Formats: sequence, structure tokens, C-alpha cells
Amino acid sequence: MNNNRILKPLFLPLMILITGLGACKKTENIVQPDASKISRIIADNFNLSVFNRGLTPSGLNAKLLEEGPFTVIAPSDDAFKAAGYNSPADLIAADPGIISPMMQYHVLNGRLDFNTLPFAFNQEVRSYNGGKLFVTRWVKGPDTLLTINGAVILAKNIKASNGSIQVVNRVLKPYKFEYIWEVIANDRNLSLFYQALQRAGLTGLLSTKETYTVFAPSNTAMRAYGLTSLADIEAKDPAELSSMLRYHIFADRRFVYDYILSSGTATESKQSMLDGNSLTVKLQVDPNNSKIYNGILLRGTGNTWDVELSEIQRDVLAGNGVVHTIESVLRITQ
Repeated sequence: MNNNRILKPLFLPLMILITGLGACKKTENIVQPDASKISRIIADNFNLSVFNRGLTPSGLNAKLLEEGPFTVIAPSDDAFKAAGYNSPADLIAADPGIISPMMQYHVLNGRLDFNTLPFAFNQEVRSYNGGKLFVTRWVKGPDTLLTINGAVILAKNIKASNGSIQVVNRVLKPYKFEYIWEVIANDRNLSLFYQALQRAGLTGLLSTKETYTVFAPSNTAMRAYGLTSLADIEAKDPAELSSMLRYHIFADRRFVYDYILSSGTATESKQSMLDGNSLTVKLQVDPNNSKIYNGILLRGTGNTWDVELSEIQRDVLAGNGVVHTIESVLRITQ
């Protein structure tokens, strides 16, 4: 009998079995990506598409695949739109020297649960590259709210295997300057206010470790007040000028949303300014939702109108405080 005829039917199934076992062995060696890492969770969240696009060029995509743990403060797509980045493409087209530090500012070392912080305003934490951030935990009505640099946390403690994610309603910008006067000096729209500070001898005050909030009138506001040029400012008595400017300075750090949180059930409050006079702070209703507040209006004792804050230049952080650009000068007398 021809043994080959017997072996062939047995040989083919045996080869198929051996090949199949080899294939199974190769499949077992394939390492599936960990979908529970921070980078993967962000990539799978359609509302974080702009933030996700900025992870790779800033070096954070690989960073957030490491063991960590990390806490990521992720602005929503709406937050990026409000900051002028309407799509992931807009973020990539922007100056990398601005985008990379901004993205890194949103990452903290450690798994931080802000719900465990005391009820207090502007408690300092640090980003993984050393930047200061300020977290507030406060009760407003029936809710306990959390803010970071005045931005509201919309979704808290989204868990990842290497940390957690907090979604916020505004893009956070790292501060460039240690002192408030430097912020003002480097803003073209505040050049007249800065010249007035120099004339009044107040730049030294804003160069200390003490914290301040400054409501800085824009150049348009200063001109409407009658200080149209350096010559006008130099003609002013320094003591008189100092009194006017001190009415624009408050001795503490206050973001816009801090005023909303601290108002309780009232819609306006009084604040004592550096010159000793009081300023009225009114809560501003959101035009799209009459049940919530999204800003503030100011009224000096001598103002006959409400003074508005700039939509863009507010909550500008410095190492020793915050600057809000305002559209009119705060008046002590009419």
C-alpha cells in the first residue's frame, strides 16, 4: 500500500493545527492600549476636542500616558471658543510659544480632589511645571462650587487609571509677570493708567508680596475722564492723582466669579477700596439665562452709571494679584 496516501490526510490537519497555535501565540503578545489613561479618555470625549488636539505638540499626550498620577484641568470646547480658538485647527495654527506653556499650565502632579479642600477663596496649588493656580471652594445656594482662577469646574473628578480630569468653563492662562504693575505696563490699552500710577508713585505699592485686585481704566476711559495724554497726567497733582487711583485698588486677590460666589442671596455688595471709600459691586445677569450671573458691574460713589468690565481683559493674573480692565473711571465724586 502507498503510505503517502494515508499520511496526506493526516498531515494537512496537523499543519493547520500548528499554524493556528502559532497565530494564537502571536495574538497573545499584542499589547492593547490602556483606554483608561488620561490621554485616551480626553481623546474619546467629543467636548474636549480642542484640548485634545493641543496635547501632542505641547508634549502632554505622551506625558499623560505615564503612570502619574496627574490631575488635568481640561477646558471644554466652548471655553476654547470663548478664548478665540473655534476649532482644533485654530489651536494648532497659534504661536507654539504661547500654546505649549498654556497647555502645560493645565496639568498638576498628583491626584487632587478639590472637594476635600477647606471652604476658602483662592487656595494656591501648583501646575507640574511650577505655575501658580488658585482654587476656591464655596457654597452658593444649595450647591458647593469649585473654581480655578475664577473658572468654574463643570465636571469633577473624572477618573482615569493615572489620575483624574476636571472640566472647566474657561481656558486658564499662566501669568507672565510676578507683579501687577508689570501686567499694566505691558498692556498697550492701559498705557495712560500706567503713566498715572508712575506719576502718583504707586508702582512700588504694586511691587510687593501683598496681593491686590486692580480695576484698571482703559485708555478710552482715561481720555473720557480728561487724562488724554502724558502731559495731562504730568500736570496733575500727584496726591490728587494717588487718591483717584487708590479708589481702583482693592487689598486682596479677587476674580470676577469670586464676587458671584461671595454675594450669598444678594445681587450687590459693598467693597472698601484702598483709599477707604466703598465701591458697589453688582452681579450681572447672563443674557442667555436670567437665573444665573456671569459677570459684575461696578459703581463708584460718584458714578451715575454702571461701569462695565472688558469682556476679554478680565481676571488677568499676576504673581501678586489680578487685573480687570474697566470701561470707565471709578469716580469718588460727580
